Amino acid sequence: MSRPMRERIAALDWESLQQSLDEQGYAVLPPLLNERECHKMIETYQNPALFRNTIDMARYRFGIGEYKYYQSPLPNLLLELREGFYPELAKSANRWLGQLGREPYYPAALSEYLDHCHQLGQTRPTPLILKYEAGGYNCLHQDLYGEEFFPFQVVFVLNQKERDYTGGEFLLVEQRPRAQSRGHVIALEQGAGLIFPTQHRPVAGTRGYYRTTLRHGVSTIASGTRYSLGIIFHDAK
Repeated sequence: MSRPMRERIAALDWESLQQSLDEQGYAVLPPLLNERECHKMIETYQNPALFRNTIDMARYRFGIGEYKYYQSPLPNLLLELREGFYPELAKSANRWLGQLGREPYYPAALSEYLDHCHQLGQTRPTPLILKYEAGGYNCLHQDLYGEEFFPFQVVFVLNQKERDYTGGEFLLVEQRPRAQSRGHVIALEQGAGLIFPTQHRPVAGTRGYYRTTLRHGVSTIASGTRYSLGIIFHDAK
């Protein structure tokens, strides 16, 4: 029997993950969801009662594919992931603020942070599930949804690359001031995840830290069907 999700998250090597966030701007998580949990989340895609909105990406020229935003109450596993990751990532977020010369801002508990979002009129939950068929892709973008946004988000791939689909690598592109952009191509195993910045990150320079802007997307799926789960911590207007 698998350990509770909170225990699995707490058992991660957070010292190494925090170091990777600071040095690379992202951190790859080992498989955290087992195959049963991945299939359970994929099955939610067929239950319209669980979602507040469905987006046809082609309609808005976001890419080719479909994604659905869960509505409250979130499925238990999704709620556990969102609540479990937030405290450690709040530490990273406050550290990054300090590097950029700003005061710590993010509370230790997700509930407190969501209260702040709701006071600003951002009340709609943002965790989502994404589905791509062969030929699908996701253009480079940022998930902001309002004036308040959390600096990190987490994505999990729910099925197995090379077995269920080919292609479909995660893309992360960093725009550096007065320099050409830097790109990362990241392939994830089933149940594995990625922590990455929502909008920007601090980078050490000769005169202190400066901000670089990041956008993320998904490369073209060559064959099969790819499902992923997005954990966004701020709510939307």
